[in-house]
Amino acid sequence: MNTRTLLLTALAMLAFAGNSLLCRLALHDQQMDAASFTLIRLASGALVLLLCLRLNRRQPVQGNWRSALLLFVYAAAFSFAYLELGTGTGALLLFGSVQISMLLAGWRRGERPDRWQGTGLLLALAGLLLLLLPSAGAPTLSGALLMALAGLAWAVYSLRGRGNEAPLAATAGNFLRALVPALLLALVSAPDLHWTPGSLVWASLSGGLASGIGYAVWYQALPGLRAFQAASVQLSVPLLATQGGSWLLAERLSLGQRLA
Repeated sequence: MNTRTLLLTALAMLAFAGNSLLCRLALHDQQMDAASFTLIRLASGALVLLLCLRLNRRQPVQGNWRSALLLFVYAAAFSFAYLELGTGTGALLLFGSVQISMLLAGWRRGERPDRWQGTGLLLALAGLLLLLLPSAGAPTLSGALLMALAGLAWAVYSLRGRGNEAPLAATAGNFLRALVPALLLALVSAPDLHWTPGSLVWASLSGGLASGIGYAVWYQALPGLRAFQAASVQLSVPLLATQGGSWLLAERLSLGQRLA
């Protein structure tokens, strides 16, 4: 992994952790519903990405509907899952499922983990099993399943974007297309839509900064990463998100959660 890829990857991981924190801040104490968060997140991400494209010699929008639908599934499942999960628990479930999905994809393409990568995978699986064991701090089944779905969608979305030569244009196009199902979700959820000024700020930052810019950076890092590397490095996100949730949201962690 060269220096450029390393720096881009580090920035993307910070953005991913920021997404978990900003989502929890917006949804905290029912300040905003999940459908509104999903729509505002995708809309603000699309807006920021279009502005970036305009500054970047007016590069045309790219992307495709399959990737856009995967992006929507990830964003919606992520938002609804965080209604029931703490910041660190959600991030661990999300990126644990991301890692498993991407490792399986790499295995199918003939990639094999070395001794250290294999050890890391076993530790990651042990952490997930520990987290899901029945205990006072265990996540709800519905929350865990939703976050696992979000992780699967994100893993496939990431793998589809590995060979893209115009990551900013592709991400912008995917965000724009994802607005269509997000609007439909908002219409279906119309009676339950609500928000506060503060939650609007958090959702906008999640979309414009942590998602829009963060995903474009991640797309630029992906060509320099093998599937096993792309999967493993994302396990730094739960550590960052858990610590942030403890500091900013005063979320208390059980011993089992800390070990996981």
